[in-house]
Amino acid sequence: MPNHRQIMLTPYRDGPLLVRGPAHVVDADGRELPRRRDPIALCRCGKSRLRPLCDGTHKLIDFRAGGAPDSGCDGAGELERLGLALAQE
Repeated sequence: MPNHRQIMLTPYRDGPLLVRGPAHVVDADGRELPRRRDPIALCRCGKSRLRPLCDGTHKLIDFRAGGAPDSGCDGAGELERLGLALAQE
């Protein structure tokens, strides 16, 4: 039976990009990232030791970036900027 849950991308202000729902995150080489949690938190600051996953470093380095919905920040655009894509389950 197909999974019809919606995939949601939410860029958090000064924080990660959260991926919720039945999606697989793949890198530019087509390798699937391990999915250990739902949601998946993706690093936007570029300093995580777990990149492309977030490890909370953004808090330590005072990372600043817009979030949804206040800034018009686009989750799909952020995913592309990170060099990642989604594949539906």
